[in-house]
Order: sequence, then structure tokens, then C-alpha cells
Amino acid sequence: MKKIAFIIFITFCISNIYAQQDSLKTLSLEEIVVTATRYEKLLSAVPMPVLLISQKQIQAMGSLRLNEVLQEQTGLAIVNDHGQGIQMQGFNPDYTLILVDGEPLIGRTAGTLELSRIAVGNIKQIEIVKGPSSSLYGSEALAGVVNIITENPKETKLNLSSRYGANETLDISTSLNYKKNKLGIYAFIDRYSTEGYDFSPETFGKTVEAFYNYTFQSKLHYDLTEKIKFTISGRYFNEFQQNNFDIGTEQMPNRITGNGKVQDWNINPVIHWRKNNFKTQFRFYASQYQTQSKLNYQANNELYDETVFKQNFQRPEIQSEYYLNQNHVFTLGIGKIWESVEATRYTDVKRFSTNYAFLQYEFTPTKAWNIIFGGRFDQHSSYGSQFSPKIAIQYDLSNKISFKASAGMGFKAPDFRQLYLNFNNAVAGYSVFGSEELPNALQQLINQNQIAEILLAPSQIGNLRAESSVAYNLGVKLKPNEKLNININFFRNDISNLIETQAVARKNNGQSVFSYRNLNEVFTQGFETDLNYRLNKNLTFSAGYQYLLAKDKNVIKQIANGELFSRDPQTLVTTRLSTDDYGGLFNRSRNMWNIKLFYENLKHNFSANIRGIYRGKYGLGDRNGNLILDQDYEYVQGFMTWNVAVAKEFFNKKLRFQAGLDNVLDYKDTQNIPNLAGRLWYFSVITQL
Repeated sequence: MKKIAFIIFITFCISNIYAQQDSLKTLSLEEIVVTATRYEKLLSAVPMPVLLISQKQIQAMGSLRLNEVLQEQTGLAIVNDHGQGIQMQGFNPDYTLILVDGEPLIGRTAGTLELSRIAVGNIKQIEIVKGPSSSLYGSEALAGVVNIITENPKETKLNLSSRYGANETLDISTSLNYKKNKLGIYAFIDRYSTEGYDFSPETFGKTVEAFYNYTFQSKLHYDLTEKIKFTISGRYFNEFQQNNFDIGTEQMPNRITGNGKVQDWNINPVIHWRKNNFKTQFRFYASQYQTQSKLNYQANNELYDETVFKQNFQRPEIQSEYYLNQNHVFTLGIGKIWESVEATRYTDVKRFSTNYAFLQYEFTPTKAWNIIFGGRFDQHSSYGSQFSPKIAIQYDLSNKISFKASAGMGFKAPDFRQLYLNFNNAVAGYSVFGSEELPNALQQLINQNQIAEILLAPSQIGNLRAESSVAYNLGVKLKPNEKLNININFFRNDISNLIETQAVARKNNGQSVFSYRNLNEVFTQGFETDLNYRLNKNLTFSAGYQYLLAKDKNVIKQIANGELFSRDPQTLVTTRLSTDDYGGLFNRSRNMWNIKLFYENLKHNFSANIRGIYRGKYGLGDRNGNLILDQDYEYVQGFMTWNVAVAKEFFNKKLRFQAGLDNVLDYKDTQNIPNLAGRLWYFSVITQL
């Protein structure tokens, strides 16, 4: 309570302040997006599935981090796999590209980019393109793209925001926006901390340990001439977290303690040049991500484990747009990427390079038709070349009905881990090697007489190929009247050369040697629908639903051939599986939906909302030894959470208070969903000078 009182006291000491909070409205058809086409375009004219989350929506939700915003959107699921990542159209987190102002965030752990690294206090809007976007963005965009658009310098003002809530969570941020003549400056600083939470207080260590982090982001814009503009932006993030756990038994504890550190930064200078019908951007992007962890035995302070990971990324790029006239737009881009990784579990510094070029043509023969053709060619230093084409079409039957269709190819390059990992677990006794490291590493184990049996020779694995997909999206947008909007989208993705972990040898100690190979073919398909209805001038209702099927084609063939069985763990009776028994890929929910009700009274400067998010049951893991999802006890049961928030503005909109309660009904599944912390309350104050 002292922290709450201190925050309120500081806030009231600032004079001449006001909070900016525009009315909550249904998404306007005139909103501008850039991610789907790489240039500014009306949302209503984009011929592919795009979701836009506005700053007003983020503020109304009371969210602080990116994962909190995305988990409430139709068709998106937050999955906890080496961090909190986003699942889109049934794809794992490593298949979705995360951008900030069009530039990629790096630093994934086992393919997952931790979304809670990203503060949302300076976000102007979030654009989500569903379906493969490799024709513009290359690797990691096989499932889609999430682009976070941050604030630009526009008017001179100062913001201060503070929030305190459950688990002693404290967030303080400030932003400065300065604009005068040709110069614009924007700066954002955020500090976030929490004491974490513990579902098993009887054991040593918490479910989530205490941590704190800092985010600093800035942007400078200067008009050199009427035709040439210069922008430079940068971001810095730093996080510290305690680690406490016990690797012993209740009778003989063996406690481990230590600290972990995460740091990433990026810088992005851009020159914008425009002359007549030409528009060109010269961009250079550089980023570095690194982690450090040092763990010691608590009893004697001797070293238990120490790891270091560092990733570097540099990319120069030139993009040009040529507007032949209002019916023809050409986009051309070329660039080069240099990437490197240096880590404890790699033998030396590993490097990639990629040359790429993309071309896109937009044609609008009539007011009713909009057609986009595009393609991108990538030449990678390790896995070869890849061409990713795409076509998208929109037809406006009337001002009330529009149809959209798109087809394209996406790809995901093998990552550093799959190619170069060199890891031996001395405690458990197993080893994992990337495909490039496998021949030499396996031969060394053979020379040391550690191998009992070769299961798969390195020559049989060969060179890893890029995972690829062919995708189709078909949608309709309905606007029967000014109050109601409905969007429906059907999708199908066929993925080939899926990279899987493969046991390649058995050691004398009974443990395995693992590597990676192109193995499976899978598909995801389903549909999504969104509805937004303005009940009256103060009340807006929205709802969304996704139906998803995600299955392995090889498993379906094996079942059809009568080759897969299930053994009952109680009766030990073995039965042949049928198609209906197969539940699909793990960690995918067949049904997900959300409902939201927003209320806003402009006369009294008061707003409130309630949001419900449902995730249907999904497979957690194989428990009967046949490696597929086929039994009820292999599922996590479906669940629903409710979030509420209220806000009130004072002094002619000069001060804004907000309070909220997430997971109102205190739903918990401590065993299967440890990132769901239970009921969380918060109170925030937002001011503007």
C-alpha cells in the first residue's frame, strides 16, 4: 500500500497534465496499415487477412506487455515453450516473425521469442498478417507476421504512467514527444518489476522468480529537404532474474542458486527519398541479443553451470516504390543479411549470410478489383536458395460485401541450433548435435568407445532443407450497416520438410545421441470469424472464434494402414487406433473464442470493459508410448478466463485512473499451465504534460 500511495503522490505533484483517451470505436475503414504490402495502404483495401490492434484498444485493456495484448485476439494462442510465444493458424512460435517498425527482433530460445520482453506503452498500433509472408519478409514468416508500430514524433508533450498490482508488480514509464519545425524526437523509458509467484511454497524456489527489466526506445526524425527525410531509431532492453531450484530429493536436498541476465539492443538509421512517382528507403539495421547465466551450489558456492549466448544481426536494405498511376504500383527491394551466434553449446562462432530480392506488383483495374502479385528470392549460405511467390485478390461486390483470396508459399530456414548445436548432458548422459556437427561429433564418440549402436548414419540425414508451406486463405467481409462488421476467413497450410529431432545412435550407457532431419509433412486448416457490433453510442460488443485442425500426414497414413496401436496403462490391453482416435498435433486447441464488451460514457469521462477468452482442450504430451495424441488423459482441459477494467478521467481529461482485474475467477492449472498466475489486480495512473 505504501508503493500505491507513493505513486499517487508523485502523479498529483505534476501540474497541467491530462490523459489522452479517444473514444473506443469500431475499427475505421480508413485506418492505414503497412505490413501486408510494405507500403501505406488502407486496411479496407488489403486483399489478405490482416488484424489491426489500435493504441486505444491496448490502453482500454490495461495491458503492459505484448503477450497480454496478443492472447486476447482471435486465432492467436500464447504457448509456453521456452518462454511465452505466439501460435498462429496452428504453427509453433518459431514460424511467426516479430517486427518492431518493420525490423525483426532476434533472440529466440528453442525457436520461441519471449513476448514479455516487449513493453506496449509506446505502441501506436499492432499489425498482424495471418498466412505466409515470406514473399516479402523471408524466413520465419511462414505462419505470418506481427509488426509493432511505435509512436512517431508529432507534438510536444510528456507522458507519465505508473501501475502497481498483484505479486508486487510495479511498472513506471515515461515518454517525451518533441516536434519543432523540421526536427522531431521521441523517447520512451520503462521499468518493470515483479516478485513473481509460487504454486508450491513447500519446495525451494518459486514457480516464477522475481525479476526486473528496463526498456529504452527512441526515435529521431529530421527533414533534410522537402524530398529527403532522415530517421534513426533504437531500442535497448535489459533484464535480471534470480534462479532458485532444487535438484536433490526431499530427504537429501541439493539447492541451486544464481542469476540470469538478458540484454538486447538495435539501431536503425533510414533515409527516405521521394521524387514525383518514386519513393525509396535506404535502411540499415543492426541488433545484438545476449544472455548470461551463472548457477552455483548453495551449500558450498561451487559452480553448477554457466552459459553464455550471443547473437548478432546486420542488414542493409533498399526498397523502392513506383506509382505508375493510381492503378499500378511496383515495389522492389534488395538486401543482405549477416547473422552470427557465439554460445557455450557451440564449438566456435557460427555465421550465416543471405542475399535476397523481392518484387511486388499491385493492380487495380476497377474500383471493385485489387490484385497483388509478388515473390522473393533468398540465397542462404548454408541451406541453398528459396523462391517464395504469392498472389492476393480482393473483389468488392458492393460497399457491404467484399471477398478476399490469397495463395502463397512460405519457408523457414534451419536455425543455428538445428545446424550447429554441440551439447553433451553429463548428468543425464545424452547428446544433441546439429546436422552439420553430427559427422565429426559422432565419430569422436565412436573413437572413445561410447557408441553401442548406430541407428541412422549421418549420410542418411544429409543436408537440412528449408521447411516450406503452401497456403490458401479465402475470406469475406460483411458490413450490413454502420453498426455491424463481420469478417470470416478460411485457411489451409500444407507444410513439407518439417525439421524433427531424430535419435541417430545409442550410447553404451543406454542414452541416445540426437540430431535433426527433414522428416514430417503436416497440415493445418480451419476458419476464423470476427464480429464487431455497436449496440449504441456508448456500448460496443465484439466476438471471435477459430476452428483448427492440425495433423501429421504420416500419422494419418500409418493409422489407415493399421500400423499404430495404443496400450491401456491399467489393463495393458493393446488396440489398433482408428482415425477418430487421433487428436492431431500437440499443443493445438481445436476451438478458441473470445467475447468482449466495451462501455464508454464521454459525458462523464468514464469507461469500462469485460473480456472473456476461451481456449479449448489441447494435447500436452504422449503418455502411452506411441508418440501421438490419442487418449483423453494426454489433454489439458479447456478453460476460460475473464478480465475487467474500468477507467475514469478527471480535470477536463487531465488525469486518468484505471483499475483492473485479470483472471477474475482465479482459474489455475498449476501442473500444466504454470504461466497462468491466477487472479491479478492492478491500479494505474496516467498523466500527460
